[in-house]
Amino acid sequence: QVQLVESGGGLVQPGGSLRLSCAASGFTLPDYAIGWFRRAPGKEREGVSCISSSDGSLYYLDSVKGRFTVSRDNAKNTVYLQMNSLKPEDTAVYYCASRLDWCARAGRIYAYWGQGIQVTVSS
Repeated sequence: QVQLVESGGGLVQPGGSLRLSCAASGFTLPDYAIGWFRRAPGKEREGVSCISSSDGSLYYLDSVKGRFTVSRDNAKNTVYLQMNSLKPEDTAVYYCASRLDWCARAGRIYAYWGQGIQVTVSS
């Protein structure tokens, strides 16, 4: 059984921080790339970040560079997205997704998805 479970979302004020977790089970996490995506109301889904498997390369959406950090803890089978200096435009449902080996831009390429978790940035 392959499963990705997200946690750590919630409400935070602008400029605040939040850490999302993606706990994986049913597959060997070090063999898979983990991507983070988000969808805001009325907007298209967009890729936020990704960490690859083979070389650990990191990728970020331009608008989150310098503010978000993706990391992997293989011992815990968990990937994290640390979000700092949050802005109202970061408000969205965030998803983690997995595919074998390497990151990809298109979300449809990812085989496994978490359930999504709400992040709201507001005063």
